[in-house]
Amino acid sequence: MSTPRQTPTGATLDVDHSDPAYRDWLKEAVRRVQADANRSADTHLLLFPLPERWGIDLYLKDESTHPTGSLKHRLARSLFLYGLCNGWIRPGRPVIEASSGSTAVSEAYFAKLIGVPFIAVMPRTTSAEKCRLIEFHGGRCHFVDDPRKMYEESARLAVETGGHYMDQFTYAERATDWRGNNNIAESIFRQLRSERFPVPVWIVATAGTGGTSATLARYVHYMQYDTRVCVADPENSCFFEGWTTGDPDVACDRGSRIEGIGRPRMEPSFVPGAIDRMMKVPDAASVAAVRALERVIGRKAGGSTGTGLWSALKIVAEMAAEGRRGSVVTLLCDPGDRYLDKYYSDAWLAEQDLDVAPYTAAIESLLNTGVRPGRELPGEPAVQ
Repeated sequence: MSTPRQTPTGATLDVDHSDPAYRDWLKEAVRRVQADANRSADTHLLLFPLPERWGIDLYLKDESTHPTGSLKHRLARSLFLYGLCNGWIRPGRPVIEASSGSTAVSEAYFAKLIGVPFIAVMPRTTSAEKCRLIEFHGGRCHFVDDPRKMYEESARLAVETGGHYMDQFTYAERATDWRGNNNIAESIFRQLRSERFPVPVWIVATAGTGGTSATLARYVHYMQYDTRVCVADPENSCFFEGWTTGDPDVACDRGSRIEGIGRPRMEPSFVPGAIDRMMKVPDAASVAAVRALERVIGRKAGGSTGTGLWSALKIVAEMAAEGRRGSVVTLLCDPGDRYLDKYYSDAWLAEQDLDVAPYTAAIESLLNTGVRPGRELPGEPAVQ
C-alpha cells in the first residue's frame, strides 16, 4: 500500500505528462479525419415522385453516397474526432465498437485512415457483405450470439487489449455538433432552400443509437423551425415502448431483423424528450417499402430506409387526406446490395414468416391511384 508523499508547505505540485511524439501523431490523425470531410461532397436530396395534385413533396436524403456507403460515415467521423480530441484513441492500440454492421464498416475505414487496429463486435446474424466490407477496410469481426451481449463484450475486449471502446450508443448524441457544422440537419435545410416548401412539415428518422434523431430534433429547435421530427422503430426494438411509457429501462429479448436500427434497450444517445412522434413499423412493411423504392426510383436500399419510408408515406397519406400541402423528408441510409440475401430474398422472407403482400398493395394503391385501402391498414385514412 502506497502512502502519500509529504511535500513542503506552500510548494507547487507540477506534473507534466506531455508527450511530443504523441501530440505529433494526434495532430496528423485529426488532420486525416478532417481531410476526409473536406474531400467529400454533400449527399444528394432525392425527390420521391408523388401525384402533383396533392401539393406534397417527399424527399430522401441519400446518405448511401458517403465513402463507406451509409449514414454512419458521418457518425464514425464525429466519434473518431471526439475520441482523438479526448485523448482516448492512442497510436497502435485498437478501437473496439459494438455495432450491427454499418457503423463498424465506417469506423474500420477511419481506423485504417489513422493507422490503428479495429475490432467490430457484432451479432452473428450480421450480413456477410457488411463483414466483408469491415475486413476490406482492415477491421476484424468478433461475433456474439446474443445481441444484448455486445456492450459488455466490447468493454471486455478494450480492457484485454488496452484499446478504446468507442461506444457509439452512449456518445453518438454528444460527438456530433447538433448546432450546425454541416451536420445532416443543417445539410437538409440548406438543400431545401430553393424548393417550394423549404421548411419540411416532418422529418422522419429511424433509430440505432438515437444520435441522428437527436441531432435533427435539436437543430430544428435551435433554429426555431416549425418542423416536427418522427422516429420510426422496427419490431423487436425498445425505443417506441420506452418513449411511449417513459420507462428508460425497457428491454427486448430478441434482436431487430432490420439491420442498423432497433435496439434491445433504450440507448443513452436516444433523447426522447426532443422527439415529437414515433411509429412502430412492422418488419414486413419495412421490406415492402424498400422494395417499392427500387420500383419507383430504381435504387436498392437497406431495410432501415424502408422503415423510415413507410412512416413517411403514412404521414404523406395523412396530409393528402386532410388537403395539407408541404414537404416531408426521410433518409436513404445505406445501399441495398448489402442485403441481397435478406430484404431482397423471397426465401429469407419465407424463413422469417414475413408477408409483404398487404403492405405492397397499400403502397402501390397509394402511388398508382392516390387511394390507400383502409381494409389493409385499419384506422388509416384513405387518400383521394
